[in-house]
Amino acid sequence: MAQADWRLEGEWIKNCTCAFGCPCDFNANPTQGSCKGLAGMRITKGHFGTTNLDGLSFFVVVSFPGALHLGNGQLQPIIEERATPAQREALFNIMSGQNSAEGTLFHIFSLIVTTMHDPIFAPVTFEFDKAARVARLVIPGVLETEVEPIKNPVTGAPHHIQVVMPEGFEHHGAEVASSNIRSNGAIKFETKGGHSTLANVVQTPQGVAA
Repeated sequence: MAQADWRLEGEWIKNCTCAFGCPCDFNANPTQGSCKGLAGMRITKGHFGTTNLDGLSFFVVVSFPGALHLGNGQLQPIIEERATPAQREALFNIMSGQNSAEGTLFHIFSLIVTTMHDPIFAPVTFEFDKAARVARLVIPGVLETEVEPIKNPVTGAPHHIQVVMPEGFEHHGAEVASSNIRSNGAIKFETKGGHSTLANVVQTPQGVAA
């Protein structure tokens, strides 16, 4: 598969309705049988061909009726409204999976999603502190999520939990935390105390870079 020259380096977040630990990372079924959630990043440094993507944020809201590898998923892309037409096209080209090698993040999404909802272009407020396991995303009228450390149910003390995936297609290492989500776009849902993954990642056409 021919692939364009692109690279995304940035702050990655993945929140969903499953229990802490993301069963998908362990090839297990979703906690509730189905899974709804969001994923995306703020690009600290990135490009697609000659199009600069530094500083932009993009996210997807997803819904799967069962385990992700079984497919039949729905997805709605959200791109920061200040992106230029060229930058929007560049991000769509990346998210399409057509410019990624087989088995990489965006290629896998292209195989397991069957319903693509219209994209949303909106203002984005994104706060991210991986070390503290804290994040906040606000897209007015569309999507809100907060992340905080998992708390000990007896003492209330914060847990510090990491997952390491040397061959992961999403990241090679991440902090695990707790999330609340309120989604009001095409895929509507609300959850409290669900899973969260926070990571610093570098994605390329060949997958996660070291």
